Amino acid sequence: MKDFIIPFDDRDLGTPAREGAPVTLSIDGFEVTVPEGTSVMRAAALAGLTIPKLCASDNLEAFGSCRLCVVEIEGRRGTPASCTTPVAPGMVVHTQNDKLRKLRRGVMELYISDHPLDCLTCAANGDCELQDMAGAVGLRDVRYAAPEGGALANHFTARNTSGEANRAWLPKDDSNPYFSYDPAKCIVCSRCVRACEEVQGTFALTIEGRGFDSRVSFGAKTDNALASDCVSCGACVQACPTATLQEKSVIELGTPSRSVITTCAYCGVGCSFKAELNGDTLVRMVPWKHGKANRGHSCVKGRFAYGYAQHSDRILNPMIRDRIDEPWREVSWEDALGFAASRLRALQEKHGRKSIGVITSSRCTNEETYLVQKLARAVFGNNNTDTCARVCHSPTGYGLGQTFGTSAGTQDFDSVEECDVAVVIGANPHAGHPVFASRLKKRLRQGAKLIVIDPRRTETVEGPHYKAAHHLALRPGTNVAVITALAHVIVTEGLMNEDFIRTRCDWDEFLHYADFVADPRHSPEATELLTGVPAAELRAAARLYATGGNGAIYYGLGVTEHSQGSTTVMAIANLAMLTGNMGRRGVGVNPLRGQNNVQGSCDMGSFPHELPGYRHVKLPEVRAVFEQAWGVELDPEPGLRIPNMLDAAVTGSFKGLYCQGEDILQSDPDTKHVAAGLAAMECVIVHDLFLNETANYAHVFLPGSTFLEKDGTFTNAERRINRVRKVMAPRNGYADWEITQMLANAMGGDWRYTHPAQIMDEIALTTPSFAGVDYAMLEEKGSVQWPCNAAHPEGTPLMHVDGFVRGKGRFIVTEYVATDERTGPRFPLLLTTGRILSQYNVGAQTRRTENVVWHDQDVLEVHPHDAEVRGIKEGDWVKLASRSGETTLRTTLTDRVSPGVVYTTFHHPDTQANVITTDYSDWATNCPEYKVTAVQVSQSNGPSDWQEAYSAHAARARRILPAAE
Repeated sequence: MKDFIIPFDDRDLGTPAREGAPVTLSIDGFEVTVPEGTSVMRAAALAGLTIPKLCASDNLEAFGSCRLCVVEIEGRRGTPASCTTPVAPGMVVHTQNDKLRKLRRGVMELYISDHPLDCLTCAANGDCELQDMAGAVGLRDVRYAAPEGGALANHFTARNTSGEANRAWLPKDDSNPYFSYDPAKCIVCSRCVRACEEVQGTFALTIEGRGFDSRVSFGAKTDNALASDCVSCGACVQACPTATLQEKSVIELGTPSRSVITTCAYCGVGCSFKAELNGDTLVRMVPWKHGKANRGHSCVKGRFAYGYAQHSDRILNPMIRDRIDEPWREVSWEDALGFAASRLRALQEKHGRKSIGVITSSRCTNEETYLVQKLARAVFGNNNTDTCARVCHSPTGYGLGQTFGTSAGTQDFDSVEECDVAVVIGANPHAGHPVFASRLKKRLRQGAKLIVIDPRRTETVEGPHYKAAHHLALRPGTNVAVITALAHVIVTEGLMNEDFIRTRCDWDEFLHYADFVADPRHSPEATELLTGVPAAELRAAARLYATGGNGAIYYGLGVTEHSQGSTTVMAIANLAMLTGNMGRRGVGVNPLRGQNNVQGSCDMGSFPHELPGYRHVKLPEVRAVFEQAWGVELDPEPGLRIPNMLDAAVTGSFKGLYCQGEDILQSDPDTKHVAAGLAAMECVIVHDLFLNETANYAHVFLPGSTFLEKDGTFTNAERRINRVRKVMAPRNGYADWEITQMLANAMGGDWRYTHPAQIMDEIALTTPSFAGVDYAMLEEKGSVQWPCNAAHPEGTPLMHVDGFVRGKGRFIVTEYVATDERTGPRFPLLLTTGRILSQYNVGAQTRRTENVVWHDQDVLEVHPHDAEVRGIKEGDWVKLASRSGETTLRTTLTDRVSPGVVYTTFHHPDTQANVITTDYSDWATNCPEYKVTAVQVSQSNGPSDWQEAYSAHAARARRILPAAE
């Protein structure tokens, strides 16, 4: 199968690459020079000489079990395995002669004698390494035969010739929704077991038995693939050289014949994939080994959960309605866009040009997001543009901008391989960013230390062969107090890096900051009663981070989604500068972005006060750049944020919204207020794949395209700009950027883009950090990290190496201010929220895949003590109530949460967890305080009145008239 997009060498070279001094040897008469430590197998492959192999793969350490890769080395006895033999200077290797051919055929005969010869009907036919190697060694016959009147022991026949059951045979395991396990075809090469251990780090597979009885097992004998610890990342399936572990899509659709390299549209890791197809039919997604974010690994979502693109719920035709209580009418694109444009123009004529706005999507491409904010500024004539980063990482932009001078993470993901102490704050990479988590866990198994700061004992705290050195289980809402206490220990014990501070930071501001944190009121002992973190544990964690070597901080929404989210980000930046953990590999401050292009949506100017490249709209010189490029005069006044839009809608001054690829009714806080705001608007345009919750209040629905149906770029959490390539034609007829352009032109925009490459050229022309980016460069390099410009023509993997973007790093005083959301007699518990591995964000995509087998509803985690005093048992329906509203869901009892804290996810609209959350938000950015809500939990008989009313309203709002009507 040929990849026709990027000309990278996709061969499997057998063993991993090594770094070291050059070593020259001779292989089959060819002189080869490779780094010290390289295996003979890899050296031969680099020279274009293929050595047969079955147990070897270049993403796994050499194992040497198949004995197919034997070679002869002059001056050495025997025939060593080339995969486990390192090169040496002057070594003379022979990979082909009669002796080696005979040995290899003999080994292959043994494999084939215990393997079914059903190649023509096997799902791996044409994509089977066992089949390929049989041909490579010249195997033409198998001499092993059953004795007369007897049977040959094997694992692949259910019964022998006498009809007796074969005790060595096991039936196929089809329990996993995405792949099957057929023990009859297993050659016990151990590649799947090693992939699960070395790449994924789950250790779900093992080899049980000895000798002829050896076989792969999903843990306990009672476990099947679904019931085991397997997380369905697909690493074992990818590693399997036969059809033992096989994608069900390949079994159904056949071996793919072509592939396109593209980028995953789930979390902010930004994994690169080969979309493998038969014609225009997508057969499977395989992680691309040259992807710099994922290095050939994947998770269950990116690897398997792409079926939503073909789901029957998907809307493919534009729809309109005059009022939200009417059913939808399918219309042509021309009619839908004309209807939308006329309504928006009428609203501006009646209520003023600032009465309408846009919400950009963090799931769409950079190019599409750029056009949506341009629509607001150049066509609507205002700055009413915002994005989902408002409700997730807007404090990151503010906090890091204030301290470092730029609004993004400092490292690439490869950097984790050199960290000595990893601090994970308010994030659960295991569930939210699983591919990065696998790389982090690998480093932890190598000896790095882990500090987790989280109210909940997440799956990241402890895993196979590692455990966090410190878990600071703080009380929700006390992040600032905990991090300031860490800084107190570092300053008062003299553990700061004074040379770094004097050289790289503002010394006067540091002295002011040091006086602040040294105050005894910030000591761990003084804050222990407030935070719930034992003082001794906090002091030990501070000392470890300050003295343990390279210290890297990774944080998530548990940091930003607070009333002091921006303050916490600044406190984290203070910690990194305080200890000198900036500007080199293995260190830094790294926000783990939640969505595939949330970084890009911010870069593209989606905020109401910033044009692309984080430049304020009030600056005349910045506006002049875009006014010249766009040919219009721009409004110098910042526009409305999402909460302001909703407030203004309720009061009657904001009347129209174009919402692309976001479901604010499910994802934003205080659902009742969001619904009231949407209901008050006179023209809501939803541009999405499905009739989402927000569409219940829409007047125009524009069907969107999936990431498989468009060209463009995503920017991941490490600032990496990755290409998105069209895998198939848009089922709705247009890519999203084309739809936005058609709407702009219907309102008089006169846009004339013919390909996203032209939009990227405009981005590069107007945005300094993207000045060196174009599609030709991305085709050549695969990806690049901004800033990419004349000063950094190759991109910037590490930020702030020689100095901070703002010049001197800025220490900022981080005073703890308690949230206004307080517990009390009515609401004595604190609710915090998060994600689960199998689901993504509001679940619009993953709920329409087989991933629901793992998580078909949101559940409430309750500590057994809190459950006991309320008479609640495992699986009970409970009412979850706050000052904002109430909902019902089932419970699970666990000590992952502390007494007084409850936890749930927000993936299912039936639960509508955000009807519980309040309108409290971050002081600087209005990022909602999702992570601290005072609640009460009590017994319930089922869905609440509000849930039933909401469900009935949603059903009415989704009625679609047949086209003829």
